[in-house]
Amino acid sequence: MRKRAIRLAVSAFLLTLSFRVEAEQPEKVFRIGVLVAPSASYISHRLGAFRQRLRELGYVEGQNAVVECRYAETPSST
Repeated sequence: MRKRAIRLAVSAFLLTLSFRVEAEQPEKVFRIGVLVAPSASYISHRLGAFRQRLRELGYVEGQNAVVECRYAETPSST
């Protein structure tokens, strides 16, 4: 009886090893680019509202969404 229990345990162990283990696929990260003509200070409240709406829709910046802002400020002439 003891040998039978050992065989059953070893068989169960080998059976569990035979299943292929798959890692979870990471969520897709959405990259959102924002190109703004005016300065950063002019548009900051609008970008805040944009980011808030993304959060409301389930996009968490740094987890499943990245927002990159670029400003088309012209250098001041000297």
